[in-house]
Amino acid sequence: MSNFCSGFVAIMGRPNVGKSSLMNAFVGEKVSIVSNRPQTTRNKIMGVATQADWQIVFVDTPGLHRPRNKLGEYMVKSANQAREGVDAVLAVVDATHVGEGDKAILEDLGKMRCPRFLALNKVDLLPPEKLLPVMQIVGEYGFDHVVPTSALTGEGLDKLLQLLRNAMPQGPKYFPDDMVTDQPERVICAEIIREKALFCLREEIPHGVGVEMLAMTQHSPGFTEIHANLYCEKPSHKSIIIGKQGAMLGRIGRDARIDIERLLDTKVMLRLWVKVRENWRNRRDDLRTLGYEE
Repeated sequence: MSNFCSGFVAIMGRPNVGKSSLMNAFVGEKVSIVSNRPQTTRNKIMGVATQADWQIVFVDTPGLHRPRNKLGEYMVKSANQAREGVDAVLAVVDATHVGEGDKAILEDLGKMRCPRFLALNKVDLLPPEKLLPVMQIVGEYGFDHVVPTSALTGEGLDKLLQLLRNAMPQGPKYFPDDMVTDQPERVICAEIIREKALFCLREEIPHGVGVEMLAMTQHSPGFTEIHANLYCEKPSHKSIIIGKQGAMLGRIGRDARIDIERLLDTKVMLRLWVKVRENWRNRRDDLRTLGYEE
């Protein structure tokens, strides 16, 4: 075990650049929810990749942005805390659009004293002739390695993972071989429900949706019953989430149940209710109730 290498890698960047998708690809399991909505990830989530002689613990963080409420403040604080004590930082930018916000983040992260890596993600969406100019732009911020990647197609992921592995110091195995995340099943199930709501709902609603797990009961090895509340901030949003004759809520529940059954390897009865909790993103008690602890 003396030659075993291990360490923690913080994945950081603006919202919706593909941080969660990259971590899921490295780990080989879906441990962090993804969607095309910004600010999907709200908590630090660890994903563990383990091989015979190394283990990397990836810390997926909320997207860095200018917060507009207490939930946003919590998310940015959570992201910034994730960089403390890590063995490397992996910055992620969307290759199709490197804006001023990305540049400010890269300038900040490029000054860190640990090994610094930059994933230029979503290159599958970038015409090949435009890649070099983007590489030149991001190459000015002092990162040790810049790797074009696509979490969707897998391009560049093996190279990036090998570079990260080479940067890890000798250390212990922090988690068992079969453990891929630090998140309890209850939390992952709540996040799956929220992910499906993100996919199904209209543009103005997803940021105001939270999921509270009420009960998760395993009645037998092959059957689990789950009860959860979906919280929204306005009565008008409640009617949209429920949909005509319950159609939208039924769709969210069906889509979530499929993923939860795959996760738990059991049949699942999923019961969902929709509750209005006005301005919950600015109420500390509500944030704690929904799992966003200080």
